[in-house]
Amino acid sequence: MALTRRTRFVCVSDTHNYAVSLPKGDVLIHAGDITNKGSYSELSKAVRWLEAADFEAKIVVAGNHDITLDREFYSQHGRSFHNQDPQSPDLCLSLLTSSPSITYLSHSSATVRLASPSGPRTTFKVFGSPHAPRHGLWAFYYDAETPAAAKTLWDEVPLDADVVVTHTPPRGHRDETPAEGRTVGGCEALRRALWRVRPRLAVCGHIHDGRGAERVTWDLGGAFAERQTVPWRDPAEGNNKMSLVDLTGRRAPALDNDGSRIASGEEGQRESGVSVEEALGRWSRRETCIVNAAIMKSRYPHVGGKEFYKPIVVDVALPGWEEADRSAGATVVLP
Repeated sequence: MALTRRTRFVCVSDTHNYAVSLPKGDVLIHAGDITNKGSYSELSKAVRWLEAADFEAKIVVAGNHDITLDREFYSQHGRSFHNQDPQSPDLCLSLLTSSPSITYLSHSSATVRLASPSGPRTTFKVFGSPHAPRHGLWAFYYDAETPAAAKTLWDEVPLDADVVVTHTPPRGHRDETPAEGRTVGGCEALRRALWRVRPRLAVCGHIHDGRGAERVTWDLGGAFAERQTVPWRDPAEGNNKMSLVDLTGRRAPALDNDGSRIASGEEGQRESGVSVEEALGRWSRRETCIVNAAIMKSRYPHVGGKEFYKPIVVDVALPGWEEADRSAGATVVLP
């Protein structure tokens, strides 16, 4: 039986061309809006920063501002952004897809095995998506107010995902803009998908004011219901400490989620009732930590200069893999 070991995720989003200083960790997650308008020049600088970062694995998704990474959107609206200097989506995409150290996910999943002798030697499955509810004219948008379309989109999150990275937050979780006094941008269909999958960790961005974390306990007795949400208090607020979220039980109660997976041969099933849930043995996926890792703190036009949040560091207990299968360097398996 595989041991559980602490794995440190460093989470950022909405860096918008800012090369934020990154604390040490095992896995880097960037949840989108790497740039302001997705130009080749912007992306080149961002990719150089990401490739130089010392992490065994780096998971990256795009955001609505990374417009060249959405071929269909750019073919229709690119000139509105780059009229004097049209960009090549293929060249821009290749910066990420051909990177030897970046796992770029565009509504897709990967299995990551951390195999460095000096690392935790753990494994996890991650799903990543750039999509967000329509709000203005930007890339990767969909109509969240069309329930069937939004459900179809987020039904593609696999049941056995340990980590889900989306640019948009789920509805009601880290998606509030206090200045406007209302919830903005979060997606209800994504929230329901998280109830269905119940990953250990869900990382997002997009709504800068939503930066922070919370632990959601799911109510498995009612469809898409929740028992409670416990907000995280940032230990780094007003000081030089690390913005750490502990899910391992060392500094806070351990996450109530053992990552139990689908039984062999049942990969295509969705929970349709208690009998399926029991058969798949997934009742122990009760809690998810949702992190909005937005880095940009100030708003355009940034009067007085730009301000930034710190990266959010999350310690997660993940299963190790057999020592006999050890190899040098992280292994990423794409479907």
